[in-house]
Amino acid sequence: MDLMVIGCDGTYPSANGACSGYLVKAGETRILMDCGSGVMSKLMALMDPARLSAVILTHWHNDHASDMLVLRYYLQIHKRKLAVYAPLEQHPLMRLCEGSEFILRDIRELAEIDGIRIETLPVSHPVAAYAVRISYEEKALVYTGDTNRWEPLVGFCKDADALICDATFHTDEWHDRLPHLTAAQAAELGKKAAVKRLILTHFQPGSDAQSLTREAQAVYHASEPAKPGIWLHL
Repeated sequence: MDLMVIGCDGTYPSANGACSGYLVKAGETRILMDCGSGVMSKLMALMDPARLSAVILTHWHNDHASDMLVLRYYLQIHKRKLAVYAPLEQHPLMRLCEGSEFILRDIRELAEIDGIRIETLPVSHPVAAYAVRISYEEKALVYTGDTNRWEPLVGFCKDADALICDATFHTDEWHDRLPHLTAAQAAELGKKAAVKRLILTHFQPGSDAQSLTREAQAVYHASEPAKPGIWLHL
């Protein structure tokens, strides 16, 4: 199983960057997890989007799903359909995505794609949101999406080969009304779950990625920042 970090910016894309988007390759299957602002153009440089096996949306916030509107146009022009697993609670962006191009399915009912095991878990966020675990040939990858509580995720992430984790804030910035984790909290999750590799993500443009990474590494040595455009082999 291979993972490409297409985009990992939080809230809005940095210059020449992209918000959340992660491409998973497992055998002949290609799964896109999230499709935020800027993801579509970078995906086009990697593959024909019509060849995706499915899209999994952790939630409907713009920085995780706005490029679904662009993807919809692409599919419309090429007369293709695509399975999309997402929370089906009503959201304005979801309503804009309703149409024949996307086969919208409830993320809570997702169990497999092309024989690849998929698990989901509700997480704490202002809108309905889910973490995703993908397992293939004894390898496991977990993506938290956005959350501000790490403790309920420990069992879900246990022994994963890689964990892509929300790590937006420094510890001194955080309070329990914020919708995201700190880098140190992400590292606590990685440590308690004994993941082999912790990929810190959702840094906001202009934030100090180096200091966020140092904060995480002080808690769990296997922490590293997400880097767009790099393939990770699990």
